[in-house]
Amino acid sequence: MPERTAPPRLVERYSEAPLPTERGQFRAVVFRDGDGAEHVALVLGDATGENVPVRVHSECLTSEVFGSLKCDCRDQLDRALDLVASLGRGILVYLRQEGRGIGLGNKIQAYALQAQGLDTYEANRRLGFADDLRSYDVAAEMLRQLGVRSVELITNNPLKIAGLVDAGVPVRRRIALPSPSNPHNVGYLKVKRDLTGHLIELEDPSAPRRAKAG
Repeated sequence: MPERTAPPRLVERYSEAPLPTERGQFRAVVFRDGDGAEHVALVLGDATGENVPVRVHSECLTSEVFGSLKCDCRDQLDRALDLVASLGRGILVYLRQEGRGIGLGNKIQAYALQAQGLDTYEANRRLGFADDLRSYDVAAEMLRQLGVRSVELITNNPLKIAGLVDAGVPVRRRIALPSPSNPHNVGYLKVKRDLTGHLIELEDPSAPRRAKAG
C-alpha cells in the first residue's frame, strides 16, 4: 500500500505592510500556521513567477538577537538579505523553528551538553530528539500564496532543497552562502559539513566582508 502522509497544515495569510530597512523597502507578509505559530516573508521587488531568489531561514534567537558565536545563523541571515537586496528582488521566508525545531529551552539544554563535549547532533540525541525536526511544508505554502512557481534557493543545506521539492516547490538552482568561522563555531560548521552533508564553504574570518547593498 502507498505510504500515508499527514494532511498539510492550514497556512493563513494574516497581515502585511511595507517595511523600510537599511537594505531597502521590503514588504513584510505574516502567515499563521495551523498550530498558531506566526512566520514572515520579507518580499523585495517583483518576486513572483519562476526562478525567484529565496532564502528559507529558521529562527535563531541566540545568534540573531543576542549575538551568539556558536553558529553561523546571523551571518547566513545577513548575507541572504544582502544578496536579495543586491539582486533587487527575492523573498526571505523566516520560519519559527528555533533550534532545528526543538525550541529555545531545549536548545539551551543542548548547549549545556555541548559545553561538556558533545557535538550539536549528539546533544540533541541525548535529549531525545532527532537531528533535525524542521519542516518546509509551511514555507512551500507561503511561497505558493505569494505567487512563486519555482525558486533559486539560497542555502548550504541539501535537506532544505529536498524538503521544498517534496512540498511541491521546484528548485531550479542552489545559491551558496559562505560561512565565516570563529573559534566558537568552527567545530559546529565542520560537523554539519562532515556528518550531515551541508555544502559549507568555510571562510577565513579575517577576510573583509562585502559591503551591504543599498
